[in-house]
Amino acid sequence: MVSEENIEFLREKGQRYILGTPKSQLRRFERELLEGGWETIREGLEVKLCPCPDGDETFILCRSVDRREKEKAMHERFEKRIEAGLEKITAGCAKRRQQPVAVAQRIGRLLGANSRAAGLFKIDVKEVDGLAEVVWSKVDAWREWSTLSEGCYLLRSNITDWSAEELWKAYIQLTQAEAAFRITKSDLIIRPIWHQRKERVQAHIPVCFLAYVIWKALGQMCYRAGLGDEPRKVFDEIAQIQMVDVVLPTRIGVNIRRRCVAQPTRHQAILLQRLGLTLPTHLEVHEM
Repeated sequence: MVSEENIEFLREKGQRYILGTPKSQLRRFERELLEGGWETIREGLEVKLCPCPDGDETFILCRSVDRREKEKAMHERFEKRIEAGLEKITAGCAKRRQQPVAVAQRIGRLLGANSRAAGLFKIDVKEVDGLAEVVWSKVDAWREWSTLSEGCYLLRSNITDWSAEELWKAYIQLTQAEAAFRITKSDLIIRPIWHQRKERVQAHIPVCFLAYVIWKALGQMCYRAGLGDEPRKVFDEIAQIQMVDVVLPTRIGVNIRRRCVAQPTRHQAILLQRLGLTLPTHLEVHEM
């Protein structure tokens, strides 16, 4: 977990680190967000180095077009939900007598369920002639900051002699390592580890590692075939190919078994051809 205590622990051990920071840390770099000097790493992604005043750390501002569009859509969706909810609560207050405390609680739940846009609204609950009244407006300063910071995130590192591109690429490698742990739980279904004995845990770890190596090799196989580097969708499509066991009884009491493979669909045949795989018409059946 990212905390000042953990960062201090890394410093004491002489370790190097590249860490993500909370979104709130962006406020410290509002001027840098407005200024130029951005370096394009790839299409739709820009970075900027922001040295720390004491020289012990380097901060890396990152700005992503795809992330901006995602966050913008999310803010708009939550804004509409809050606005619709406030209009409903306001209309309810005008129809019947309600306690201001109860109304404030409803508003709190509404904002909590849509917290990403809660700061946009300034809301007051008053009691007028014994009736609860809701007065709300939108905060222009919040919207201005939201527009400026959408799609932006901040990294920090104690590596001061790398370029912004090198630091960003190293951080992305860390996220790929995290993705590997998720794959072992989802696609490979080999976690969590329930072993209780040390030697069994140690034996399980290389099995997990080898399974991940095979998974990545299959990903490279798909990539070379022009099918991207994620084999999951390819597997899901090929898994639809079915097999049928044909059993023919004979007069001497022996059953003849033949396991036939169904003909692939057009899309499945294209995938197999791109991967250089030949689908057999039948498989051998071994009696147990």
